[in-house]
Amino acid sequence: MKHNKLFSGLIIMLSAVVITSCSDSFLNVTPKGESLESNYYSSPSEAYAGLVAAYSALNTETGNTYCSPLGPENSASDDCFAGGGGPADMSQWQAMNNMTQLTSANMPVDMWNTNFVGVKQCNLLLSKIDGVPGLSDQDKTTYTAESKFLRAYYYFSLVVWFGNVPLFTTPQTTSQMYTATQSTPAQVYAQIEKDLTEAIPNLPVTVPAAENGRATQGAAEALLGKVYLYEKKWADAAKELADVNGTTPGGTSRFGYHLLANYGDIFNPNNKFNAESIFEVQKTSSQSYGWGNWGQFKSNVYSIMVGPRGYSQTGSNSTAPNFLSGWSFNPITPDLHDAMIVNGKYDPRYKYTIINLDSLQAAGQCKYAKSQCYAATGYFMYKYAPLLQYTGAVGQKELNFDWDLILIRLADTYLMEAEALVMANTNLPRAQALLDAVRARVGLPSVPVTMSAIKYERRMELATEGERYFDLVRWGDAPSVLNHMENGFSKNFVANKNEILPIPLSELTNTKMVQNPGY
Repeated sequence: MKHNKLFSGLIIMLSAVVITSCSDSFLNVTPKGESLESNYYSSPSEAYAGLVAAYSALNTETGNTYCSPLGPENSASDDCFAGGGGPADMSQWQAMNNMTQLTSANMPVDMWNTNFVGVKQCNLLLSKIDGVPGLSDQDKTTYTAESKFLRAYYYFSLVVWFGNVPLFTTPQTTSQMYTATQSTPAQVYAQIEKDLTEAIPNLPVTVPAAENGRATQGAAEALLGKVYLYEKKWADAAKELADVNGTTPGGTSRFGYHLLANYGDIFNPNNKFNAESIFEVQKTSSQSYGWGNWGQFKSNVYSIMVGPRGYSQTGSNSTAPNFLSGWSFNPITPDLHDAMIVNGKYDPRYKYTIINLDSLQAAGQCKYAKSQCYAATGYFMYKYAPLLQYTGAVGQKELNFDWDLILIRLADTYLMEAEALVMANTNLPRAQALLDAVRARVGLPSVPVTMSAIKYERRMELATEGERYFDLVRWGDAPSVLNHMENGFSKNFVANKNEILPIPLSELTNTKMVQNPGY
């Protein structure tokens, strides 16, 4: 069965039709595919639309609390503050920034809702796939594998965020949802492993360019390796990640992955789905959308959120970036800024990560309204910055940025494999080669491979990409790192509590679920 439309573009078009708003509790979500269940999934094209719906939750950008996962992830880390226009602006992100504010009623509820919408769509398709008339055996096998990969991805997001969640592998009736109880993290991880190991053999090694964004064997192996790492199954993690990374670190793997020569090219919207990208969610700047389309955007709204307020270039020959004035969320912490300067030299990745607007303003190259930027540090995010050249020619410019969200990339899997090998104290020469390859790409010399070196390298390499908070929690470093005072702020992380979020209040009412410990 051939599909000539761009797969990610079809996700963009169908998501507003098939997926309900993220503001709904997962207990109340009724996708159109389900409401027409009696006469839907009756043709190959409808099965394909169901598959697209299963992917769509990955691309949900706006909901009740701005659903881009980067906002809560970066706000919780020591790389960024929540920022914005004041201490009540995006209260859920402020709660991630200062965890004394984190309650069942004030937390990033969309992280729960959106992932359960994805789970629901996967379960629905898996329950119908065998009965679709005319669907080829090959498409049936592939769609099943993709649905299991996606369900694993959604459940991995849920378990690292919330720990104790209901585990659904079949469509649920309303009464079943209200009587559902939570599974343990171990049970959820076991299901994730099962889904991924069953999916991997039946996923393609590559997909046509017109279908970029669909799951591949490499993406599933990378996710499984990451899952094993979080479970501290070091040998299993190293084995899965080694196949993704290839025999020779710095070379090309059997999947065609390799490190790009120029670090900045990884994130360039003109270089989507490059050789370093393992699993990527495509954003678009072509929607003719404005504020009336809230909840439907498949552009990157996070870009405008991290831009400085009241920004403009000054002077006819300004060297400052051409940003669209934004909302000043997730300003870079002085701690990250200082960490990227060693012996007076900037890490080569600095210029692709941080923009120092105070310095440029002092030089007469730009101006911005620092007094209107809450938790202002003068340092702003560059990787997803609202560069005018990457917004759309149609629709509301600030709502139509083109930056993709790369969920898994090769340097990340290199460093995860190196971590697994060091923790297992095995094949340390390969761990050294993996660390060296990441550093050599940006012109840095070799350093002895240790957990301390890997921790530092992950922060430099993946800064502001949403990994830092989960790394700190996984390593057990969060209580010490996220409790020091900086610029008048402390994250106030409490051990044995803030490793996971509270269950949303809306999910506790009239259900059998119980709140996570400490909340």
